Amino acid sequence: MSGKTVLIVDDETSIREMIAVALEMADYDYLEASNAKEAHELAVDRKPDLILLDWMLPGTSGIELARRLKRESITAEIPIIMLTAKTEEDNKIQGLEVGADDYITKPFSPKEMVARLKAVLRRTTPAGVETPIEVDGLHLDPIGHRVSGHGEPLSMGPTEYRLLQFFMSHQERVYTRGQLLDQVWGGNVYVEERTVDVHIRRLRKALGAQHDHLIQTVRGTGYRFSNRAG
Repeated sequence: MSGKTVLIVDDETSIREMIAVALEMADYDYLEASNAKEAHELAVDRKPDLILLDWMLPGTSGIELARRLKRESITAEIPIIMLTAKTEEDNKIQGLEVGADDYITKPFSPKEMVARLKAVLRRTTPAGVETPIEVDGLHLDPIGHRVSGHGEPLSMGPTEYRLLQFFMSHQERVYTRGQLLDQVWGGNVYVEERTVDVHIRRLRKALGAQHDHLIQTVRGTGYRFSNRAG
């Protein structure tokens, strides 16, 4: 499970720092937000693998943010662990009812937090998502978030990576620009369809001459990933 990114949402700097140290030691990447607005922007832009969300945030509460994240298609699948000082049973139930996957009561030990985090990621990671994929020497490692061509590392942006992962997981099928927007960007994010073409060009450039042919243009329809001649 290491190599995944966790979004820490807490208005207390000392708690964020404690969690960040524990995540680094467990080989997780992390993002930080001190309020609901920052957290929502990071969740949409960066699509973390899990969110550690404090119940009591200034302004919009953690529970309200959790409800919003679970309602929006682009963030609905991101697992959430609520961090709460509230010990009453009804508050824990309320957190789970809005879609949180688990809760941890403050104060908690970093070791307990990492163990709970690993358990939630194991439960919520779909089968096969972590299996490396290789086509004609192009290798994608979902756990390490790395792409290589014939053993040489390839550098690409996060959107190009998500596009490639989607294509390699759904080979030979043609997808329209609209379908790719829904699958890679999320259905409720306003992005023009021509944006897909821009990122396809960037992805082909990142793949280089040895593998750019795998992303095929299907005229009048969209794109497909295939190692067969178009």
